[in-house]
Amino acid sequence: MIKMIDFSQTVGDLVTQYPEIIPILKKLGFEHITKPGMLRTASRVMTIPNGCRMKGISFDLVTKAFETNGFKIKE
Repeated sequence: MIKMIDFSQTVGDLVTQYPEIIPILKKLGFEHITKPGMLRTASRVMTIPNGCRMKGISFDLVTKAFETNGFKIKE
């Protein structure tokens, strides 16, 4: 089964749909993703592309990591 991920969705929505992305995001540098308060607050409005810009993380690196972990990126 193909896991399609849409980076225009909020991190909170993506984590609800695919909880297995939490360790992927943490490994990429989004270390606060494991803090329960962050999932209840910022993740409800933050998207992965916006998070990349804020933290200075390469979006290409993020997309490659998701693809390596079996996700197809929605264009």
